[in-house]
Amino acid sequence: MNDYEVIRQIGEGAFGRALLVRDKRAAGDGLCVVKHISFRKMSTREKEASKKEVTLLSKMKHPNIVSFIASFQERGNLYIVMEFCDGGDLMKKINMQRGLLFSEDQVVDWFVQICLGLKHIHDRKILHRDIKAQNIFLTSGGRKAKLGDFGIARMLNNTMEMARTCVGTPYYLSPEICENRPYNNKTDIWGLGCVLYELCCLRHPFEGSSLRQLVSKICRGHFPPVSVQYSHSLRQLVTQLFKTNPRDRPSVSSVLRRPFLEKHISKHVSTQVMQEEYNDLVSPQNRATAAAPKEAKTGRKAAEKTQKARGAGRPGGADGSPSAKPAWRVPFRANTPVLLRPPPQRVGRSAADRRLAGNQ
Repeated sequence: MNDYEVIRQIGEGAFGRALLVRDKRAAGDGLCVVKHISFRKMSTREKEASKKEVTLLSKMKHPNIVSFIASFQERGNLYIVMEFCDGGDLMKKINMQRGLLFSEDQVVDWFVQICLGLKHIHDRKILHRDIKAQNIFLTSGGRKAKLGDFGIARMLNNTMEMARTCVGTPYYLSPEICENRPYNNKTDIWGLGCVLYELCCLRHPFEGSSLRQLVSKICRGHFPPVSVQYSHSLRQLVTQLFKTNPRDRPSVSSVLRRPFLEKHISKHVSTQVMQEEYNDLVSPQNRATAAAPKEAKTGRKAAEKTQKARGAGRPGGADGSPSAKPAWRVPFRANTPVLLRPPPQRVGRSAADRRLAGNQ
């Protein structure tokens, strides 16, 4: 840690702390976040899992995922250096609205970026398992949204025992988790629905006066409707993301193919990344719009990478050798928490007090 100047602590958990630091070697302000995790309290299994998560994080390179910078071990501690997002998290932004709804264009712009980040990890058969507004971070004056705090974040916040009790309120739990059914990629889609609803309504979709009532609403999929200020397409999408049967929820790729979302993709993705990861999502018309002249020189290299990626994705792989279908990889997490603690008050004001006039 000699290369980093600690500015302040920004989080603390059973295994360690999250620190805002300044990299003494970097040009500019050099701000970044260091997650300091103590191995002393960990079992052998937890230590090995945390090391695997660091490897996982290091491979997540995408403009809509909080960047991994470095990791190192020192004196029985694990340090993970991550990008610092100066705009704070999305829940903070929602609470700052004080009842004034976001414009649909703003909601869709953030939502598409979150979906792009989620598609990147789902394409690699990795589950996030903790999608919520507090785990989405803003940069570039609030214009860019980044998905963060998966995998190692739960290691920082809970021990194995603590995770078996309810730490906080389970607003984001899906019906299948409430009913102790298996977690899958469609459970991440439920969390995506919660975030979209909060962007539209500035409150949690599922609330109750008791924990029993809250879980009942989640399992039945009962939530107040989204304001008619928003388009039918957007309101319909919220309903589809909240299907109680996971099989009925769309995949993140299917979500991004919706015409009212598709046109936003090229705003956040370079031509090269578009061809490598999202070529199947964007119509030819919007694909052509995304191709900027300054990126034309990268076309040949991008095409070669695309061809290689397509070859690898075919049965048998690029070299014709047999390949097995990869299993979904679940970041190391403790067991599903037992729901014990009643929820606090809702986010923001009631619907009756909410002003619908004006847009951000």
